[in-house]
Amino acid sequence: MENKLKDELFQLYPQLQHIKMRETVFWENTKWMKKASSTYFSMEEVEHAEETLQRFSSYLKVAFPELQESNGYIESSIQPINGMKAALEKQFHVSIPGQFLLKGDHALPISGSIKARGGIYEVLKHAERLALANGKLKVEDDYAVLATDELRMFFQQYTIAVGSTGNLGLSIGIMGKKMGFNVVVHMSSDAKQWKKALLREKGATVIEYEADYSVAVEQGRKEAAQNPMCHFIDDENSKDLFAGYAVAAKRLQVQLEKTNIQVDAEHPLFVYLPCGVGGGPGGVAYGLREIFGQHVYIFFAEPTASPCMTIGLMTGLHDEISVEDIGLDNKTEADGLAVGRASKFVGKVMETYISGCYTVQDEELFTSLALAMDSEGLFLEPSAHAGMFGPIHLMTNGRDFLKKHHLLDKMEQATHLVWATGGSMVPQEMRERYIKQRVR
Repeated sequence: MENKLKDELFQLYPQLQHIKMRETVFWENTKWMKKASSTYFSMEEVEHAEETLQRFSSYLKVAFPELQESNGYIESSIQPINGMKAALEKQFHVSIPGQFLLKGDHALPISGSIKARGGIYEVLKHAERLALANGKLKVEDDYAVLATDELRMFFQQYTIAVGSTGNLGLSIGIMGKKMGFNVVVHMSSDAKQWKKALLREKGATVIEYEADYSVAVEQGRKEAAQNPMCHFIDDENSKDLFAGYAVAAKRLQVQLEKTNIQVDAEHPLFVYLPCGVGGGPGGVAYGLREIFGQHVYIFFAEPTASPCMTIGLMTGLHDEISVEDIGLDNKTEADGLAVGRASKFVGKVMETYISGCYTVQDEELFTSLALAMDSEGLFLEPSAHAGMFGPIHLMTNGRDFLKKHHLLDKMEQATHLVWATGGSMVPQEMRERYIKQRVR
């Protein structure tokens, strides 16, 4: 990026100076609309994804016995975390009115992160497409047939590739290998070694890069393009991934209704989603806004070293600006969020959908990790703790936002939902190392 353009951006968007200095910021999206809309995506694609996942439920019950109880559905619970709420209030000297809930995607079956939604859905959809096209399956069949040796041998002809910082690679590697595919995961320098080791243990090929996430994705995309038998799952551009994530919103609607949690003008819902390249939080945000409209307020959370979605939305440049362009190094312990350049597709869709973004220091992530262990016995990986700071930012830096949207007098009836994006598959040794970092 030319120096002249950079100088102009810093003048136009003063918060960029704070971001450059790795200070935490709360950014309000002034393009937010009560009735958000997008020409890039539709709820029809979400409905199609939900129907596809329903068809696969019989297969998933056979392939993964742990899904018997949920009847083949990959879903997580919502739970109150009042102990954590009290701990955050005490630690950060802030009052958080309203309910404080956790959406437990850290404990999603199969791959233990939010990536089990979009990643697994795209693998299943690709498998369905191949099986239907080759006469191995009909839509009206019992999809449990996909668990047979004959179908596994059929899928062995094909390869699935992906670029990842870790969790997306895990979901695709575990699901792809279970079905019989060859799987190649291109992993950035930020990816944790235990994730690479687990993928290799499952039979996936892992290609490591010294460079960051964007380079791993680009290399994976190039190599896959040379192999007609290879399907590349493109974390930056895939509508299938996005649709798989968006199904979560329909599931959450049912859960809120079952627990008598209202979402309306008098009972606003605030949702806090850790964000890397944007696909997972973007899909969830899209679905939630389509279902709950103007009564849900969604914030993306990013590390101070890697706020790619914040600067992409703030400037309107999306993937044309990287964190390196403004002087950041994209180095963070929140490996799932270590992305220097946001998805153009997701950024464009999100322009009128999300309420804003905020950033978090790595040290704060480890403080939150320790608080959650002490107050709830709850372990989430560092990336997932970015969501915990949403209510704190909202009740301190976001008071003008609340006033502008006439929400200050409604906060006692509000629901804060922190989307826990990963953690249950982290090895015990790594958990102990993370917990020790509380005193850094």
